[in-house]
Amino acid sequence: MNVCEIVFSPTGGTRRAARIVAGALSGQVRSIDLTARAGAWRGASCTEDEVAVIAVPSYGGRMPSLAAERLSAMSGGGARAVLVCVYGNRAFDDTLVEMEDVAAAAGFRVVAAVAAVAEHSIVRRYAAGRPDGEDRRRLEEYAGRIAERLAAGAEALMHPLPGNRPYRESKRSGLVPLPSAACSGCGACVRICPAGAIDAEDPRRVDGEKCISCMACTAACPEAARRIPSEKEAAVSAMLGKVCSERRECGLFL
Repeated sequence: MNVCEIVFSPTGGTRRAARIVAGALSGQVRSIDLTARAGAWRGASCTEDEVAVIAVPSYGGRMPSLAAERLSAMSGGGARAVLVCVYGNRAFDDTLVEMEDVAAAAGFRVVAAVAAVAEHSIVRRYAAGRPDGEDRRRLEEYAGRIAERLAAGAEALMHPLPGNRPYRESKRSGLVPLPSAACSGCGACVRICPAGAIDAEDPRRVDGEKCISCMACTAACPEAARRIPSEKEAAVSAMLGKVCSERRECGLFL
């Protein structure tokens, strides 16, 4: 089985979950990175004999707008697709149904979907260290069940995915990471930012309208010099504490 892994993963958690699923499906995996601004996703295509593992994080219960735009720029070529939605232990809401619609419009045939949990990208103590060993066991088990369906010639989902159409309203979080005095201006954040929101000439300047609050810059900064303002971080942490304290498990949808 030839697998094409298509991933939008600013902080790495989504990629880790996708790798578990894709690796359990096949040893032959090629990757297309939707995160990089100048990535190979532009004009990229899959073929009918491939299985696409399409993985994105859930932002506020929706598919990240950049991920949707970049997946839409690809050609599915009739490839069967496994969707992987990764969320930070709150909920994924309408992310999977939106992924299904965007993938179908790009020419993919969705046959299965997975919801996986990874460390929350903003308040990292929630789902810290996930996907962990138990997650890996579940995801590998799911991949085995998906492989059986693919081998049996599955062409579509057997049941509707959880979520709503129309999707929940997409709101800007306003959580823009800013540099502290420790910022050295090295430019690591400029290179990693999926949205191109950080000024290449002066990395201390951030375009808040472009920023998608993905936290790629905070994860990449070698000086730990970028973070959202402390008062906003505290407010988000308090809100998440009400809904993220109980461990949520991965889910499979066929």
